[in-house]
Amino acid sequence: MYKKTNMKTDMQEAVVEQIKQQSVRLNSNDDLDMLIEAIGDKKYVLLGEATHGTSEFYKLRTELSRKLIEDKGFAFIAVEGDWPSCYEVNRYVKQYKGAKLSARAALESFNRWPTWMWANEEVEELADWLKGHNARKPLRERVGFYGLDVYSLWESLAEIERYLQESGTPEQLDLARKAFACFDAYNKDGQNYGVSAAFYGESCQDEVVKLLKELHAARVQYDEDSEAALSAELNALVAVNAEDYYRTMVRHNAESWNVRDRHMTEALRRLAEYHGPDAKVIVWEHNTHIGDARATDMLEDGMVNVGQLVREAHGEADVFAIGFGTYRGTVLAANAWGAPVATMQIPAAQPGSWEELMHRAGAYDQILMLNREDPLLGREALGHRAIGVVYHPAHERGNYVPSVMAQRYDAFVHVDESRALHPYAIEKVFV
Repeated sequence: MYKKTNMKTDMQEAVVEQIKQQSVRLNSNDDLDMLIEAIGDKKYVLLGEATHGTSEFYKLRTELSRKLIEDKGFAFIAVEGDWPSCYEVNRYVKQYKGAKLSARAALESFNRWPTWMWANEEVEELADWLKGHNARKPLRERVGFYGLDVYSLWESLAEIERYLQESGTPEQLDLARKAFACFDAYNKDGQNYGVSAAFYGESCQDEVVKLLKELHAARVQYDEDSEAALSAELNALVAVNAEDYYRTMVRHNAESWNVRDRHMTEALRRLAEYHGPDAKVIVWEHNTHIGDARATDMLEDGMVNVGQLVREAHGEADVFAIGFGTYRGTVLAANAWGAPVATMQIPAAQPGSWEELMHRAGAYDQILMLNREDPLLGREALGHRAIGVVYHPAHERGNYVPSVMAQRYDAFVHVDESRALHPYAIEKVFV
């Protein structure tokens, strides 16, 4: 449906002219106020990124999050990160007993590849701001920081066991140890487990499902310690869906994507439910997760994402998605999964792509509001660049997702020339 990525010259010029007329130059953080105004009273604000390694995306999302928290009372930030490591940051920003003494110490818990996504100076700045903001608030009003992703299977099981040793019953601890023992034979290798489960029927599914049900029931019953119990429950949810993800991954690439994004949406739902019916939520994830999948060629492949699922669950009128992109610059990425991170050049965007047309409209940073009823941007598909943790600048052509921009996002922030993140040097790196 959206395979066409190169528009005719006259159509490209029409898009450029429309961008010129409708975009606003982004000169300072004050210019972001137009986005805050457009968000209004919406409860779900989804903030994207075109890469996992661009400084400006993190800084702009921090500033938008600060404004949303201060001006509109948003309750928490949920990110594309692992629950256990993000919960260490949550403990720091809320200053729970036993929390790490510094933001950097909390962020160094992100010691599994790709560490740079969260163990960096830009997120440290956000964490310290959250701590300062929360210091003026009673505990129940402090803003949280949580992870939505599905990859931390073994770390989550270890956290569950530790929690139950302190606060659980012998029966609950026995369930956790049975689940841990089932997975232990696979040496913390999700692919090994996936092959064994998918082809040889060696599944640990029953064990983790039982554990999740028990911990959810316990949170309802023992809500005087609900944040710690919530963490145990979310770790169990990770275990259930990680098991499904790794089992599915070896057979169906598209379906494993769906398992992951449905997990992130379910984790978000549980967090919102925990914070109450009036809670407002900020999500930080890649554009490929927060930009509505139905406006891309993912639709043809039967794939869904968080942006689509949140819109479907809560109504498009209560969700505001902001995409981010860059024309050229530098980025942190690796040339293979698990390989060392490096600063790489992002070449100038491909001719006729969304990023190139934004640049052609003005070689500076811009904000563009989008209207899905727009007869041009709401109908025509354009190539829209997406860079992951693995990146090969020499093979740029394969990094463009056909997208109907006004259907995919409510607004777009264009950084004309961007810079790489500033990561910590963490030695302990494993996949």
